[in-house]
Amino acid sequence: MRKRTRGREIALQILYAGEITKDPLEVCLERRRKEDPAEDPEVMEFAAHLVEGVISNLKDIDDMVSASADNWKIERMATIDRNILRIAAFELKLSGDVPPKVAINEAIEMAKKYGDKDSGKFVNGILDKINKTPEVK
Repeated sequence: MRKRTRGREIALQILYAGEITKDPLEVCLERRRKEDPAEDPEVMEFAAHLVEGVISNLKDIDDMVSASADNWKIERMATIDRNILRIAAFELKLSGDVPPKVAINEAIEMAKKYGDKDSGKFVNGILDKINKTPEVK
């Protein structure tokens, strides 16, 4: 598995853990670092970049996702789908270091792997809309 793909999966696990345990995401990130000290430092650095990016832009990211999800409120989405969308929206619109096609494809693959049978299509539809939305400056 590629390092960035692995980093995205770890970021998803951290975001998911935060929602399930209600612990602050910073705590979940530190816990993960301590629980898995053998993880490749480059992978953990990328996962931390994603988690920290989501944390610091959560309202904007959730607004983007909500605006692009017809008839869906973010809190009604499956926890896995919601957090995959948060990571991908951060990469698409705020991170600036990932080509849109890569961010979308990686998110779809994670949704297929960790979500339910329709998660890939759901994530694809929302991310396609986010990607086509012009930047607001």
